[in-house]
Amino acid sequence: MDVINSTELNFSKSAVTHFVKMLDERGKGKGIKLGIKKAGCSGYEYTFDFVDEIIDDYKSFKTEGCTIFVDSNSFNFLKGSLVDYQEDGLNKGIKFINPNAKAVCGCGESFTL
Repeated sequence: MDVINSTELNFSKSAVTHFVKMLDERGKGKGIKLGIKKAGCSGYEYTFDFVDEIIDDYKSFKTEGCTIFVDSNSFNFLKGSLVDYQEDGLNKGIKFINPNAKAVCGCGESFTL
């Protein structure tokens, strides 16, 4: 897996390619915002949104063809993570390998901090 390294957050090339494709299909946007919210059976879920307006609170990560934003509250829980895009049969999607997560639910959709 090719990884775009940052001292704070890492992205696989397949994740960046997926984000670029999402932006291209939408036809507008300044980038993709990653975050977390309280939800799910384990307490927190990852979120993905398009960014049309940049907010001062966002940290930004420039990748090949896409800027990825993270709000400062979420960043504290995502720092050190690897963001990957995986395809396994019919299952495909963004996966987080997050060293800050204490546990992940059985379905893999939520986690505990």
